[in-house]
Amino acid sequence: MPAVLVALYDQHATAESARTELVNDGFPTDRVELTSTREPGHAGMIPAEGRAQRFREYFQTLFHGESGERRADAFTNRVCEGHATVTVHPRGEREIARAKELLSRHRPQELAEESLDDTTMEQAAAKSEHPVVESVVGRNS
Repeated sequence: MPAVLVALYDQHATAESARTELVNDGFPTDRVELTSTREPGHAGMIPAEGRAQRFREYFQTLFHGESGERRADAFTNRVCEGHATVTVHPRGEREIARAKELLSRHRPQELAEESLDDTTMEQAAAKSEHPVVESVVGRNS
């Protein structure tokens, strides 16, 4: 199961700001999702009867097990009430830490984590502060 972080925000605008900050920081747009009644995102593409069922099925893809079902129901209820979520699919410990930091800046009501321990083999972020391209080009110049 891929790692996932889901932050619940009071308002769509706050979630939108969090998503924008993540993307501006370098997170690919295909790994950052906003879900709200105003912008259902991936949930809106699920072939289910009614908005609540689409949200429930979407959140069930993110959370697993008995506690996952309770989380999916809770997030579904909150989104249907007008709240919004930002979901991040981080790769590697660096992205997990950075995503948590950026999501927390916007003061989520809840920050749920799933399968974060399953990313030990992934290395999405560079090991140094300098981009790889700069390092290679700098040596040959």
